[in-house]
Amino acid sequence: MFETLTERLGDVFDRLKRRGALSEDDVAVAMREIRVVLLEADVALPIVRDFIAAVEERAVGQEVVKSVTPGQMIIKIVHDQLIEMLGGAAVEIDLNAPAPVAILVVGLQGSGKTTTTAKIGHHLAEKQKKRVLMASLDVRRPAAQEQLRVLGDQALIPTLDIRTGEMPVGIARRAMDQARREGYDVVLLDTAGRLAIDDALMNEATAIRDTAKPHETLLVADAMTGQDAVNTAQVFNERVGISGIVLTRMDGDARGGAALSIRAVTGQPIKLIGTGEKMEEIEPFHPERVAGRILGMGDVVSLVERASELVEEEKAEKIARKIQKGEFDLEDLLDQLRQLKKMGGIGSVMSMLPGIGKVKKQMAAADMDDNRIMRQEAIILSMTPEERQRPTLVKASRKKRIAAGSGTSVQEINKLLKQYQQMHTMMKKMKKMGGKMPPMGGGGMPGAGGVGLPPGMLPPGMGR
Repeated sequence: MFETLTERLGDVFDRLKRRGALSEDDVAVAMREIRVVLLEADVALPIVRDFIAAVEERAVGQEVVKSVTPGQMIIKIVHDQLIEMLGGAAVEIDLNAPAPVAILVVGLQGSGKTTTTAKIGHHLAEKQKKRVLMASLDVRRPAAQEQLRVLGDQALIPTLDIRTGEMPVGIARRAMDQARREGYDVVLLDTAGRLAIDDALMNEATAIRDTAKPHETLLVADAMTGQDAVNTAQVFNERVGISGIVLTRMDGDARGGAALSIRAVTGQPIKLIGTGEKMEEIEPFHPERVAGRILGMGDVVSLVERASELVEEEKAEKIARKIQKGEFDLEDLLDQLRQLKKMGGIGSVMSMLPGIGKVKKQMAAADMDDNRIMRQEAIILSMTPEERQRPTLVKASRKKRIAAGSGTSVQEINKLLKQYQQMHTMMKKMKKMGGKMPPMGGGGMPGAGGVGLPPGMLPPGMGR
């Protein structure tokens, strides 16, 4: 997410950091460049004006001009202002009310509202151990109620049974009654959407709100639509009243305009963001972490949290012991590739590392992407257990058999074996060092700030 914004801002800051001292003219030029970058990222013009004015007020003061590292000081000021623009502190879904707590989910058709409702249910059940009941109030879109039921089955979240001909207000009332009788903690009410805002949509949402009296009203907006998402949020806030925003498709939002504008325009916090299609790919919105990602500082806290949830500790410890003994084999590499996939793939992991913008060209040159990771997994799976444990056995005839079995080429197998050999050599060096793990799992990735990944988590091809 925010790839374009990160890259463009990185270019501006690189030029600033190369200058030993900064004049007020230098700061003014940088502010003009940042203004253009934000506008091209589809950030609302009034928000850009306020942002630049706030940064300039601090940047032209003594703290920058007299600073030993003025370029770094401006980056800090922009970072602090980004955090403020994004809402300051993280705001979670508020469940501090008598059970069952009603949460109304609103938004336009196509924003991912029904899928997001199921994701929120899964999130509350898994992370906060709440008993959640979901109900679809969308009687207009064909199969909308059935869609939520199917998603509920996948997420193991109960859904209200469907009754033909029942109207939205009646469904909301029945959901709340059932939740009270059966002791649910939370009721998620998925409302109907439209392709565009109209009075019928708003009147229906208002009637449901008045009946269910929700403690939270969450607007689901598609981050990829930029200013349209901001305008939608503003209208819903004025007509229905929202308490928070869930931005979907954040993983595909290279510009970042919606995330940077929506909080300032509506005054309501972004509470959750959708980061992928899987049920668990929804996470709390942390302004400080997102600001760090935008400025290329990474988001190591989120990376560690994701690793602790998804990486199998027993396997990680086993691999760590094998690394210390210099016994790392292709079976272990296969486990690492699978762990990487569970964490969202190489792009997702790399986006959370500090300074990663500096190595994007290196990754592109090494042809490193999730598709290649999948092909490497296929290669290893096409080997016999003995070949995985003793890669030196893989000679010409075996390579042809493995290539045919994995749908790859002998050249790709050679490349994987070469990368494995590089990693194996590095492991032996580590053994001589007493098992000490070098920065970035031994890859020495420039600009990474010495962040340590789990043992062997460095993607093949990114090592020395």
